[in-house]
Order: sequence, then structure tokens, then C-alpha cells
Amino acid sequence: MGAVVAPIVMFSAGWIVTSGSSHATAKEAAQAAIVENLTPICLSQFPADASRGTALAKLKALSQWNRADYVTASGWATMPGGGSANGLVASECARRLADLEK
Repeated sequence: MGAVVAPIVMFSAGWIVTSGSSHATAKEAAQAAIVENLTPICLSQFPADASRGTALAKLKALSQWNRADYVTASGWATMPGGGSANGLVASECARRLADLEK
């Protein structure tokens, strides 16, 4: 009986981690690290834009759902030497830019 109950208790308590859940956790951690490390680069590229005043006003006028697309199209979320923007970075960058004062 103990051989049946012990694994059930161990899995339900989280004492045993499957490879699938560990891969999912690692992927989430990696994505969070990417966003955390690349968002400041996106934010630092914004002031270099000559039209930043009107661009910020346009960004704030957009719905929350369209702001990441605007940041991506502006090129702020494209890393130097990179080919395309990361959607999660663009989304976080847009959120932080929308919180800025002019």
C-alpha cells in the first residue's frame, strides 16, 4: 500500500519534478531573463529617435494591445546587430514607455 501512496503524495506535493515540467520552468526563466536584459536596450534606443516626442504621444494614444506592434515597427525593440524584434521585449518596452512622462 505504501508503494502506491508514496508516489501519489510525492508528485502531488511537488517533491518529484518531471522532465517536462522542468523544461517548461527553464524556458519561462530564460524568457524572463531575456526580457529583463533586453528591455533596457529598447528603452535606451527610444531617446535616440529624432521624433521621440510625437512617437511617445502616438504610443500612448494606441490601445494597450497595439503598443508592442508600434514599438516593433519603430525599430526600438530590434537589438543592435539583430534582425528582428523579440515580441516580449517589445511588449515590456511599450509598457514602460507608456508610463513615461514627456
